[in-house]
Amino acid sequence: MTRVAVLDDYQRRARGYADWDALGDEVEVEFFSEPIAQEELPARLRGFDVVVLMRERTRLQRDVLSQLPGLRLVITTGMRNASLDVDYLLQRGITVSGTQGTGTTPAAGVPSTAEVAWALIFAVAKRVTQEDRALRSGRWQLDLPTNLAGATLGLVGLGTLGAAMVGPARAFGMEVVAWSENLTDERAAEVDVRHVSKEELLASADFLSIHLVLSDRTRGLIGGRELLQMKPTAALINTSRGPIVDEAALVAALRVGVIAAAGLDVYDREPLPCDHPLTTLPNVVLLPHLGYVSEPGMRHMYGQVAEDIGAFLRGAPIRTL
Repeated sequence: MTRVAVLDDYQRRARGYADWDALGDEVEVEFFSEPIAQEELPARLRGFDVVVLMRERTRLQRDVLSQLPGLRLVITTGMRNASLDVDYLLQRGITVSGTQGTGTTPAAGVPSTAEVAWALIFAVAKRVTQEDRALRSGRWQLDLPTNLAGATLGLVGLGTLGAAMVGPARAFGMEVVAWSENLTDERAAEVDVRHVSKEELLASADFLSIHLVLSDRTRGLIGGRELLQMKPTAALINTSRGPIVDEAALVAALRVGVIAAAGLDVYDREPLPCDHPLTTLPNVVLLPHLGYVSEPGMRHMYGQVAEDIGAFLRGAPIRTL
């Protein structure tokens, strides 16, 4: 019997989003809908041959993996996972597979992530959560919303995700500027945005939206110094990865009005603890990492996960990392 653990199935949809029965009677699949604490992972996962990760929801590093002697295959949705020690797994001869988008499906999370970024921009600009809370408590029109028309959207990163932000911004009459360390004038012209320096980006953006991959180079890219260069009326939007922004510096900046607001879908620690300082700030809109989450995308990812398992069991692994 091959035992498969599908982790972090928060919405309890994984069972119905793939044909697990097609793997045969000799494959037993168990679904975990609640996050598992790091110290509990070795005991909970011992005895499983295959572990399936939903992106970076669960961190699997050497200290945990070394306690799973029977592990034969690890699958992550997506083709990269900063929370998984792939090098260690490959050293042990354990196969690591992923899932890919097709270009015709939102499986890669691009449309969904861009939509979530815009949801956060709208919520911040129009004070959606603040006025909703006020209205429920009997108060009416606490402050003025902000118009998007005429405002500047600053994009940190102009890859597929960053580029997906440009069309809606134009439709709302916004100016768009962009910066990243690797951004070229040619790429900016291709997407029809203005390529600026990091300093100009920070100083000019009314909404600063982050669209970079987390790496050693981007970790802490937006810290206290960068926040001080932003307008006091500006908002920071992060749907990429939490550690790209210095979380402590952001909390401090929001508390004293260095910037006006933030819209966040990602955090240093996920799930975000209920007593985290961010949860106490009225000028922050928080979402639980919904960027890549959609029914079409999840169906696509879990479908490819089942394909990965089937191919591995036939001795011909696919989509290996």
